[in-house]
Amino acid sequence: MLSLQGVRKSYGNREVVCGVDLELRAGECFGLLGPNGAGKTTTLRLALGLSDPDSGVIELLDYPIPQRAREARVRVGVLPQLDNLDPDFTVAENLLVYGRYFGLAAAQIAPRIPELLQFAGLEGRADSRIQTLSGGMKRRLSLARALINDPDLIVLDEPTTGLDPQARHLIWERLKQLVARGKTILLTTHFMDEAERLCHRVAVMDNGRIIAQGTPRELIARFIEPAVVEVFGDTAQAWADESGKLVCDRLERIGETVFCYVRDDNRVLATLGNGEEPRYLHRRANLEDVFLKLTGRDLRD
Repeated sequence: MLSLQGVRKSYGNREVVCGVDLELRAGECFGLLGPNGAGKTTTLRLALGLSDPDSGVIELLDYPIPQRAREARVRVGVLPQLDNLDPDFTVAENLLVYGRYFGLAAAQIAPRIPELLQFAGLEGRADSRIQTLSGGMKRRLSLARALINDPDLIVLDEPTTGLDPQARHLIWERLKQLVARGKTILLTTHFMDEAERLCHRVAVMDNGRIIAQGTPRELIARFIEPAVVEVFGDTAQAWADESGKLVCDRLERIGETVFCYVRDDNRVLATLGNGEEPRYLHRRANLEDVFLKLTGRDLRD
């Protein structure tokens, strides 16, 4: 569905995409993860033919990119990071006008509108103005708009940022439905639980390079001990100095919290007593642990 081989892109003296290799398989949800400034959005723009690479080979739906990007994009749906719905049109008019950009006739688009509104949970809102919609409604409408051309590949740039839990879960269910119908999804997100829940495979990107790639479970098993104990409270640091360093396979101190990564969690729990002090959270390792280990915990702007 999408292939990037040795793709590079620089702006001035700064190389922001540094020899990226990626392949998307038909019918999968693929997650492209990375901190701010990692090069994810530039990679998406290159893949869609919106920016020209300095070197490398890109194929999108068997079309060479950027040479035949317009033809390839006819079969692609894009949900941008920021909603760009037209406030001058109603909900239905936004879908109709966007479908016309793909060369579809109004007679082709009209039957799809009720189906897409139902998919987005916006039944009965066809004549509503955009200004009357909540943030979650606008995001769901943007997703519906991305499907107006019945695309084979759907590119989603942070689809649930800013949404409440109910809206996030609804969009997750809709994305699962799309994959079940045979659609292919390329997803960027800062929510690691979202990537772990939705994606068949993920790639972690940092400083313009792919630094890890595989299924979420493969990456967790490869990079992180199976159990994590987060110890916090007034006595957490004292516990780390006295007991933690003896029972943890790997120990990180972030502010007042001590992260204990361990293979034998029983040894750790035995040193913590009933949990009154220090307090702790005992859990299994997850994709966020992988992400933080590979990209660091420093704040990115």
